[in-house]
Amino acid sequence: MSPDALVEDIAHLLEVWVAGWSGCRGYESRQEGRFPAALRADKTGDWEYFAHDPSDEEFAALAAKTAEAETRILTILTNDVQRYKYLAEQHGLNVTSASQTMMIVDMETQDSEDPWLPDDDLEVATSESNGVHHAVVHSGERVAASGRVYVVNGTAVFDKIVTEPAFQRRGLGSFIMKALAAQAFEHDVENGLLLASLDGQKLYSHLGWDVVCHVLMMSVSGDEGADLSVA
Repeated sequence: MSPDALVEDIAHLLEVWVAGWSGCRGYESRQEGRFPAALRADKTGDWEYFAHDPSDEEFAALAAKTAEAETRILTILTNDVQRYKYLAEQHGLNVTSASQTMMIVDMETQDSEDPWLPDDDLEVATSESNGVHHAVVHSGERVAASGRVYVVNGTAVFDKIVTEPAFQRRGLGSFIMKALAAQAFEHDVENGLLLASLDGQKLYSHLGWDVVCHVLMMSVSGDEGADLSVA
């Protein structure tokens, strides 16, 4: 299915992303009514609920479920940010992150060849475990950049794309994305999907990715929300 067709059904896109994100991290996932949820066993040890443009009644039910524990998170995908910020306030939830976006790309536009590293002092290691493809760039004993990708029904879900502070502005973010794309092409892939931080959005836009919608994270806690793209 083309990216344009997928964007017409963001609810389905969200289910694909949750499946791929959970696959990347080894999370248990389930349905909460018609919405997906994932158990963040390595972080909060609790459930995170996801929904695209839920109705007021659906939001109320999800908010009540989220409010049962401070460690629970509700993540809303929407292009009506103000509506869900208002609903969060009405139901006692705090918006802890509002800067992320979901982004998509037609994988035919991405390079399928293994990329070259920009510096001779760097080396890359790629691997696969339980369907998760990894790419790690090292500078000696130090990790300079890393990322992972998991393919779900023809969609490559990219996750944890990180360039360490000491190695930024050297093109390693682009390198990791290209190295992961080359691995994803070992499968029959049509589209790429990810959640992007504010900084990441610039990189992915440069690589041809398009924004689908905004991402709001909320909980009863007032703590700043984790960045789903790396956390």
